[in-house]
Amino acid sequence: MSFADTVVLFVLALLLFGPKKLPGIARQVGKALAEFKRASNEFKAQIEAEISQLEWEEKRKADEKQIEAKIELPAQPPAGSVEYLPEHAQSTTPAATGELNLSATNTNHA
Repeated sequence: MSFADTVVLFVLALLLFGPKKLPGIARQVGKALAEFKRASNEFKAQIEAEISQLEWEEKRKADEKQIEAKIELPAQPPAGSVEYLPEHAQSTTPAATGELNLSATNTNHA
């Protein structure tokens, strides 16, 4: 809007509303514009905060995936290592359980 347009609008407003009401109308328009600008800035700040929160969560998830990838255990134990067996999978042979077959031993003490 050029200076000439502004002057034309001012003269038109002066003719329509008169010199007594024009300052009050100008104040109301100024307050409305200030309120609109404040609301616009608040909305913009909220959008930026949400975007930064989403970016932070995406970065945290990516970091967690990287950590999990580094911690993964190998599928097979290394060669020459002793494999751990849970209690229910351990051998139940007499030697493993500590039971001895005494009937097979010689009990003669001559």
